[in-house]
Amino acid sequence: MRESLVMPERKTGGIRETVKTLVYAVAIALVVRTFAFEPFNIPSGSMKPTLLVGDYLFVSKFAYGYSRYSLPLGLPLFSGRIFERLPERGDVVVFKLPSDNRTDYIKRVVGLPGDRVQVQDGTLMINGERVELERVGQFDEDFDGRAVPVPMLRETLPAGRTHLILDLTSSGSLDNTGVFEVPPGHLFAMGDNRDNSLDSRVENVGFIPLENLIGRAEVIFFSVNGHSSFWQPWTWPWGIRYDRLFSLIH
Repeated sequence: MRESLVMPERKTGGIRETVKTLVYAVAIALVVRTFAFEPFNIPSGSMKPTLLVGDYLFVSKFAYGYSRYSLPLGLPLFSGRIFERLPERGDVVVFKLPSDNRTDYIKRVVGLPGDRVQVQDGTLMINGERVELERVGQFDEDFDGRAVPVPMLRETLPAGRTHLILDLTSSGSLDNTGVFEVPPGHLFAMGDNRDNSLDSRVENVGFIPLENLIGRAEVIFFSVNGHSSFWQPWTWPWGIRYDRLFSLIH
């Protein structure tokens, strides 16, 4: 009789502790995701060669302060940004697409509020000055299963920050634009894969409100090449891009 009375209490206590542990774990994960770092994965090639399809990265949520889009589900609890800090040209940022405020996009900031941005013959111009471009090699791009070498260039922004871009042609549909004057409270961003990126050059994206920023892309913590899945660890030995693990994003 004593055992029959004691055992259910121990069992109930064990379940209670397990539930408490799970609640604490979920709460900590939500706090980290909201205020510190959030994981994202790359589904398209618009940021090649910097980011590849299958890259998993951490985005710093505190880099530019917090907006409603820092919160789970983008709950409209407040407007604007708290502890706001302006991105720098060259930062790779994740933001909510302005046309729907739901879809996550990732691009590189090239224009700040007040800048005049234009593309001429495939070359970026900022405030009337052409940015420096240097051919550094080629990138084998996959077009319908066929490897096509695409010129890879080093682009140097006005403050001296450099990054790599791909430029298949200098006469594509987005290689010659008018002048975009970045309004206050907005940014101008472009993909590094210049001929295969929907970015601020097109109406569906346009200028990015600072409020739509989610954070700055910091580090690639995992990467698979299409022959593996993050959710299938038994496939990792054949599909992980080991050279990309824990690499910083520039």
